[in-house]
Amino acid sequence: MRCALSYRPGESGEAGGRRGWLMSDPGREAIIQAAPDGRGSNEALERIVLWKVSLRLLPFLFVLYVVNILDRVNVAIARWQMLPDLGLEGDRAEEVYGLGFGIFYIGYVLFEVPSNLLLHRVGARFWVSRIMVSWGIISAAMIYVRGPASLYALRFLLGVAEAGFFPGIILYLSYWFPARQRARAVAIFMMASPVAGLVGNPVSGAILEYLSGTGGLAGWQWLFLLEGIPSVVLGFCVWFYLSDRPEQARWLTPPEREWLVAHLSGEAKRRDEHHGLSRLSALANPRVWHLIALYFTVATAAGGFASYAPTIVKGQFRGLSDFTISVLTAIPSAAAMVGMVVIGIHSDRTGERRRHVAASAFLGAVGWVLAAATDDSRLVLLGLVLAQVGIMSMLPIFWALPTSFLGGAAAAGGIALINSVGNLGGFWGPYVMSQLAVATHSDTGGTIVSYTGGMKVMAWTLGLGGLLALCLRQDSTSRAQ
Repeated sequence: MRCALSYRPGESGEAGGRRGWLMSDPGREAIIQAAPDGRGSNEALERIVLWKVSLRLLPFLFVLYVVNILDRVNVAIARWQMLPDLGLEGDRAEEVYGLGFGIFYIGYVLFEVPSNLLLHRVGARFWVSRIMVSWGIISAAMIYVRGPASLYALRFLLGVAEAGFFPGIILYLSYWFPARQRARAVAIFMMASPVAGLVGNPVSGAILEYLSGTGGLAGWQWLFLLEGIPSVVLGFCVWFYLSDRPEQARWLTPPEREWLVAHLSGEAKRRDEHHGLSRLSALANPRVWHLIALYFTVATAAGGFASYAPTIVKGQFRGLSDFTISVLTAIPSAAAMVGMVVIGIHSDRTGERRRHVAASAFLGAVGWVLAAATDDSRLVLLGLVLAQVGIMSMLPIFWALPTSFLGGAAAAGGIALINSVGNLGGFWGPYVMSQLAVATHSDTGGTIVSYTGGMKVMAWTLGLGGLLALCLRQDSTSRAQ
C-alpha cells in the first residue's frame, strides 16, 4: 500500500508510521510518495535536494572558474601585441613566452597543498574569497610588465595567488555531492574552462584590437586590466553567497539538510572503513601517485593547448585580424563543452571511470596527431578540436577518482598534491612547445615557426595518459556509491 504525504517545509507528520516532506521548488511543489519501506520518499528527497544544491552552487562556481581561466591564459592572446611591444622577436620571444606562461605553475605547485589544507580548516567562504581578490589584483597588475623579469615575477605571483582554488572547489563539491553524482557536478563546473575559451577568446581579441591606444594604454594592457577586475568583485561576493558545509545551508530545509548530511556521512564512513587513509598516509599512497602521473599527462597537453593553440591557428590562417583569429580559436572550446558533459554523464550513469578517462585521452592524442600531420588549415583546426574535446573530457571524470577513496583532511591534502605535482605538466607543456618551436624556427631561416614537434609530443603524452588510466585499480566500493 502506498500513501501520498504532503507537508510544508519545516513541518512534520505521521501517516501509517511513515514520515514525509513537501519540498518547494521555484514555481512548483514536489509531493513525496512514501512507500512502506520509505524508498520512494528517500528517492524523491534525494532528487529535490540535489536539484537545489546544483542550482545554488554550480552556476556560481561556474562563473568563478570562468574568470579564473581567463586570468590564467589570457596571456596567450595578449602575447600577439605584448611581445613586440617589449621588443621581443623570433627565438627570444618564444623562449620568454614559454617560460613566462609556464612559470605560473611553479608558484601554483609550491603553495597548492598548504592552501587546500587551510581551506579545509577555515572554510571555502573565507579562503576562496581571499584567493580571488589576490589573483584579480595581480592579474590587473600585468599592465606594468616592462620586460622578461617583470613578466616572470607577476606570472609566478599569479600562480601563488591562485594556488588552492581549483583543488579547493573539487574538495568543496565533495562536501555537497554524493560520489555517484560527483563526475556530473564536476563536469558542469569544469565546463567553465571551454566556455572561457568560447567567450573569452573573442572578447580578448576584441579588446586587443579595438581598445589599443585608448587612454594611453596598449590593447594588451586593457585586456589584463578589464579581465582582472571581475575577479576582485566576485571575490567579495563569495563571502556573502557560499555556505561552507551542508549543515550551515539555510537555503535547505531542516529535513533536506539532515538527509544530505546523513547521506554524505554514510559515504564517508564506508570510505574510511574501506581505505582508512589519514592526511599523511594519503600523501604516500601509491594510488595517489598513480593519479599524479596520470594528471601530469593531461596537464601537459592542456598547458600546451592553452598556451599555443591561438598562435597555431593564427599561423594557419594568415592575414586575418586578431579578432577573427580569436573567434576561430573558440571553436575547439565549443566542441569541448558538449563532449565533456556527454561523457561525464555517461560515466556517472555507468559508474565506470577508468575507460572513460582512457578513451578521452586517446581521442585527444588522435587530435594532436592530425594537427601535426597535415598542412591543411581546416584539418589542423579539426585536429585541435579533437585534442581539446579529449583533454577536457578527461578532467571531470578524473577528479571523481580521488574523492572515491579520500575524505576529510586526507582528501584536502591528496587532491591538492595531485593537482599541484600533476600541474607541473602545465609548466612542461608550454616549455616543450616553445623549445621545439625555436629549433624549427631556426632551421627555416626565421620565416615560419612550426609547432609540429611539440604537437607530436602532446600526442604521445596523452597516449601514455590513456594507458595509465587503464592501469588504474577499479575501486569496487566507488562503483556502488
